[in-house]
Amino acid sequence: MKRLFTVIGLGRFGYSVAQGLVTKGCEVLAIDKDEEKIQAISDIATFAVQCDATDERALKAVSAQNVDVAVVSIGENIEASILIVQTLKEMGVKSIVAKAVAPIQGKILMNLGVDEVIYPERDAAVRLAHRLVSPSVLEYLELAPGFSVEEVSVSESLSGLSLEDVKLRGQHNLNVIGIKKQVTRMVKGRMMKEEIFNFTPKPDDVIEKGDVLVMIGREEDLDRFCNNV
Repeated sequence: MKRLFTVIGLGRFGYSVAQGLVTKGCEVLAIDKDEEKIQAISDIATFAVQCDATDERALKAVSAQNVDVAVVSIGENIEASILIVQTLKEMGVKSIVAKAVAPIQGKILMNLGVDEVIYPERDAAVRLAHRLVSPSVLEYLELAPGFSVEEVSVSESLSGLSLEDVKLRGQHNLNVIGIKKQVTRMVKGRMMKEEIFNFTPKPDDVIEKGDVLVMIGREEDLDRFCNNV
C-alpha cells in the first residue's frame, strides 16, 4: 500500500518535496491557498486542493487527518506554520515535518510536537560555505554535530595513488564509503560519458584526478584533509 503524504505550502521547497515524493511512488495531497500553485502541481500530485490550511474544517474536508506524514512548508509565515502544525496535531496526524526560517520558530514547532524541523536556507548556506572554504568539496551533509559526509574531488597530488597509499584512515581518521568515476563508453556508435559509482571501495583501488571520493568523518579531519590536498 502506498504511503500518503500531505505537503502544505507549495513554494519552491514544498513543490520540490511533493515532486520528489511522487517520484518515489508515494501518494501526495498537495495543499495551498494560491490557485496558480495548485494548477502548477496538479499534474504531479495525486490530489491538489486549494484551501486555507489554517482552517481545521477545510483540512478535515480533504481528509488531511488520514495522511501518514504531513510536511508543513510554510516557513516564512511563522504564525501560519505554527497554527497549521497545532491544528494537525489536534486532528491526530501522527508524523509532522515542518520548515522553519529562524531558530525560535523551530523551537516553537518542536515544542508543539513535530518530528523534525527543516531549515532549507540555513542548510544551503552551510553547504555553500564549505564549498567556498574548500573548493574541492562538492557536496556536504551533516550527520551529527561535528560529523559529516562530504564528496571531495581528487586532486592532481593524489592522482594515480591507491586508497591504501593515501592512508585516509590511518593518517587522516577518514573513511571512504564510495568512489565516483567518469568513464567513456561506446554507445550506439557514439562515445558517451557516464558516471559509475563504486560503493565497495577496496584498499588497492586506484583514484585519478577528477574522481570523487565520498568520505565520512569528523568535520575538523575532513577540513584538514581537503585544505592540504
